[in-house]
Amino acid sequence: MPVNIWKMKVIQMKILVVGAGGREHALVCALDKSDMVEQIYSLPGNGGINKIATFVDISVKDFYKISNFCKENLIDLVVIGPEEPLVEGIVDYLEDEGIKCFGPSAAAAKIEGSKEYMKQLAKKYNIPSAEFESFTDAESAKEYVKSKKIPIVIKTDGLAAGKGVIIAQSLSEANSAIDEMFAGRFGSAGQKIVIEEFMTGEEVSFFAISDGENAIAFGSVQDHKAVGEGDTGPNTGGMGTYSPAPVVTDKIHEEIMDSIINPLIYGMNNDGIPYKGVLFAGVMIVDGKPKLLEYNVRFGDPECQVLMTRLKSDITPILLASCDKKLDECEIEFHNKSVICVVMAANGYPANYEKGTEIRNLEEAESNDNVLIYHAGTKFDDSKLLATGGRVLGVTAIEDNIINAQKRAYEAIDKIDWNEGFCRRDIGWRAIERCNES
Repeated sequence: MPVNIWKMKVIQMKILVVGAGGREHALVCALDKSDMVEQIYSLPGNGGINKIATFVDISVKDFYKISNFCKENLIDLVVIGPEEPLVEGIVDYLEDEGIKCFGPSAAAAKIEGSKEYMKQLAKKYNIPSAEFESFTDAESAKEYVKSKKIPIVIKTDGLAAGKGVIIAQSLSEANSAIDEMFAGRFGSAGQKIVIEEFMTGEEVSFFAISDGENAIAFGSVQDHKAVGEGDTGPNTGGMGTYSPAPVVTDKIHEEIMDSIINPLIYGMNNDGIPYKGVLFAGVMIVDGKPKLLEYNVRFGDPECQVLMTRLKSDITPILLASCDKKLDECEIEFHNKSVICVVMAANGYPANYEKGTEIRNLEEAESNDNVLIYHAGTKFDDSKLLATGGRVLGVTAIEDNIINAQKRAYEAIDKIDWNEGFCRRDIGWRAIERCNES
């Protein structure tokens, strides 16, 4: 068993976490437990993050000011949460200034920034995935769809905040999706689109940490993307998660590493674009075999919330091992428990929703030691906690099994006083269904 070399060292680090969501709150909470961390800064953070970390009032897009802040405050490590600054090159900029970062370069982050690039890379390195074609005009795309089976998947090539994927159930729906994307529904992300065959199976999120040469598995999660119970309604950024995912057996875990994770890390290194950071693979289990849906270059949200809650190891040496090409000297251990995260969102999400509504009674909801509430779209105005976004809270519970974890999470939610918010009441249904069948 590899030895975690940082366990023998006492390092008091200053860490800057970039981002404002529930993912970043989970990362800050994990870092706050580390004996290696002296101080955490948040840029820009949120109501929950900024109770732990020191707020930094700089735009996420202002790399120059971020760099100056890191130098002036002797920041030892920058952890970037969201995908947009990664794709835009924040790691390249800061590393050129001598600042250590956890995350991929802009060239490596292109696997999320361009779905066409990602699909071509998967094809080059024989990574199993769906048949696809890419298009820059609506007429050619519609002609292609005519020759394919329905349902079919229409995706923006670029970043669309997790919402640029439409599963068309008819030819007319496919044509409408194509027209909407090229008309600018998702902005510049839809100037090019990717059309894929629809794969029938069970979807799972699989995470690994890479240092450019080595990769270590970092857990499986299942997400609930649809806004409504029973997986109905429009897709969102995610309405809840649980980990581990029972569908990922030991055999499937090994197959995902062998056929989806390791070939990409090898291939990108072979191409001179080493991938460092967390790698998030969306995987479809089709007839017992994993196939790639897409790669993401960051921890998911709300996937990160359940992963950080399950994590038993100190997160800091893991992040450093990724940066310093020392993952072969690092070990990762998780609690042998189930974790569930239920997202509370503002009424109307993912469409129009009201901002500035007050949330009460969070302290009582979080009074149980097995419950953590991660903030996403929140801020404090004096002593009042206000909702500022669509997805607002991630009510998270850890228990010995998924049934008890779900029960604990909804008990906490029922104590929260927020009439302007809602949640799905069936998060974890697949795992619970498996428990009831066994």
